[in-house]
Amino acid sequence: MRTNTAQTSPTVAYRKGDYVLYRDPEKFWAGKPGHTFVCRVGEVWSDGTYNLAPLASEYRITHVRPDYMRLLPPIDAMRDIDTAALNGDGAADAMTAAAFAWLAQQHATTNAEPQLPAPRD
Repeated sequence: MRTNTAQTSPTVAYRKGDYVLYRDPEKFWAGKPGHTFVCRVGEVWSDGTYNLAPLASEYRITHVRPDYMRLLPPIDAMRDIDTAALNGDGAADAMTAAAFAWLAQQHATTNAEPQLPAPRD
């Protein structure tokens, strides 16, 4: 018999393409390693479960209950860029390579000379 227990986390509706942290309950409760990893949400099923694609592997996890998932907000992934010191000595050294590359690309895009389209024959 199953009893109602207090929910430990708020209910979240995930969308296809969201990045989530997934904890495999069987591995976790068995004390096995590798039970928690980052996934991308694939299919969203009408029964409230999800198919996940782990980022570090090629296989899929099907019909996952949302109780074992936590949203990884974009703000967390972009925090180093959002808080990077852009002025001062060593500012570029403090940024990750990805953040520096993104900023360099943005600078090149916004400061590029306007280009005319290639002539047509």
